[in-house]
This record gives sequence, C-alpha cells and structure tokens, in this order.
Amino acid sequence: MLLYLTEYLTRFETAFNVFGYLTMRAIMGALTALLIALLVGPWMIRRLSFHQIGQTVREFGPESHLPKAGTPTMGGTLILVAVIVSTLLWADPGNRFVWIVLLVTLAFGLIGFVDDYRKLALGDSRGLPARWKYFWQSVAGLAAATALYVTAKNPAVETALLIPFVKDLMIPLGTFYVVLTYFVIVGSSNAVNLTDGLDGLAIMPTVLVGGALGIFAYATGNARFSDYLGIPFIPGTGEMLVFCATLVGAGLGFLWFNTYPAQVFMGDVGALALGAALGTVAVVVRQEIVFFVMAGVFVVETVSVILQVASFRLTGRRIFRMAPLHHHFELKGWAEPKVIVRFWIITVVLVLVGLATLKLR
Repeated sequence: MLLYLTEYLTRFETAFNVFGYLTMRAIMGALTALLIALLVGPWMIRRLSFHQIGQTVREFGPESHLPKAGTPTMGGTLILVAVIVSTLLWADPGNRFVWIVLLVTLAFGLIGFVDDYRKLALGDSRGLPARWKYFWQSVAGLAAATALYVTAKNPAVETALLIPFVKDLMIPLGTFYVVLTYFVIVGSSNAVNLTDGLDGLAIMPTVLVGGALGIFAYATGNARFSDYLGIPFIPGTGEMLVFCATLVGAGLGFLWFNTYPAQVFMGDVGALALGAALGTVAVVVRQEIVFFVMAGVFVVETVSVILQVASFRLTGRRIFRMAPLHHHFELKGWAEPKVIVRFWIITVVLVLVGLATLKLR
C-alpha cells in the first residue's frame, strides 16, 4: 500500500523514489515487522498469561520440560500480525504471489489457532482432531497449488521442476505440479510444527531459510540476475523478497521473547503458518529441491518421527529414545541450549549449501 503512496509523493519530492526499490522495501518491511513484534510482544504475553493460555507438558516428555508448564503459548499470533501487516504495507498489493502466500499463511495459521484454542482455552486435550486438521490443511494446500497453476503466465517455466547444480535442466510437471506443490506446502507446515519443541528451536531455522528464499526470490524476479545465474526468470517473484524480509523481522522479534528460557511459545498457530509460508515461497521461486536441503533440520525431525512410529509398530522397538529427534538428544544428556544452538549451526551450513546452488551450475 505504501508503494502506491510513495509513487504519488514522488511527483512532489523525488527523494520518495527510493521506496520504489525492492531492496529498500524489503529492508523497511523487515524493520517494521521487527518493531511490531517487539512493541506488541510484551502486551500479548501479558494477555495470554491473564487468560491462562499456558503450555501443557506431555506426561512422558523429558523431565526438564516440567517447569515450562503454564508458559504462555499461541505466541505465533504475534508473528502472523507482524508479517501480514508489514507485507501489506510494503509489498506490491497488485502482485498475485503476495496474496497467495498471505492467504496460505493466514489459512494455516487459522487451523493452528483452532487447534491451540481447543487445547488451551477449552481444555480439550485432543485439540482439533487429526483427521480434521489434515483435511483443512489439504483444502488450503490444494487451493494454493491450484491457484498457482491456473494463474501461471508462463507454465513451461512456472510449473517445471528445477534441478540444482545443473544448468538449464527443468523437468515439465504438467498437472503433477499441483500434487508436488500440495505436498511441499502441507509437508513443510507439519515439519516446522514437529520441530517446534524447544525454546527458539523452530523460529531461527525458519528465519534463516526464509532469508535465503528471499535471495532466491530476488534473483528469480530479476531478468539480469536470473540470466547470469542460469535460473528461470519469473516476473513478479521479486516481491517474495519483501514477504521473506517481514518473516525474518517478525521471527527475530519473536525470538527476543522465545529464546531460552522462553517467555512465550509459538504454538500451532505459528508453526503451521510459518511452515506453509516457507513451502509456498519455495514453490513460487521454483526451488523445491534446494528448499528440501536448506530445511534439512525440519526434514530430519519429521523423518525421525516417521521412523520411530514405523519401527515401534513393526518390531515393537524404538530407534530413538524419544521422537522428534531433539528430544532424543535431550535424553542423551545434552542441555537444551546445546541442542538448540547446534541445530541452528546445522541450518546455517545447509542454507549456505542451498545458496551455493546459485553459482554452481
């Protein structure tokens, strides 16, 4: 919205022209989201505490988590407010990708909100039943996938699978693009949700991967850069840089309160929304495979749960002491901050590997 205002003001003062630059709007979006999170955060934590919307701790979870009982949760609402408001302020409201990613984020956030609300406010330990949660996730994921497929202006590029490390190799997907997009969005959403089990464990990798996807978005939406780097040029994807920047700003603002020992937890409302947002951006910039690498921590956490369940049902034995994987390391004696920081370090390395694919072709 401010883009249109600054374009109008440029008629009277050329200095306002600086806000027309994508990089400048991304910086302003990140700072706006950070400021909103830092200013609104204390008030939201007080309100959550007042209404006794606190974290419940699993009976069979690590004993070190018992003191966390009662810590305010559903703090992901803070992230969503900061991201949505900042994106609407600084992104181009005429861009279709902006609206698709915002609606996906909001839809998955709403699913998570209902789940959290039923657990914490209504006292229903089941929350939103798994079949209904997955149903609504599927509806939102398929709607987003269909919207991207139908509105593609250059289907040969926008619906093809890009292979990293290989120049000019893209595999046409046709209608299978909808299936792939669905799995990326829904899978990413649930992967982040599974990872969100320790203070700051999920939000920092989200910030790192989101920032990297913003770089991909900027390059993909710029004809000169995309040609030089050997990646497809998709007009309009540059605006995803603004969205990713607001996600980074909001995430860092939330981490201010979520860092160990956490004053507030993200809850499903934040984890499901952020995971879906990352997956959608990855699809928009045609970097699903690279996203799989950069989000390796989320992937491994999810695989650990799948393997644990499959092993126990088939053999009656557990592979890990507890799943997701971060609990396994806790039970091995690692202090919670050590698990968190080491997972962050791994994410930094994986993100750098992902960014390297821009040049190694």
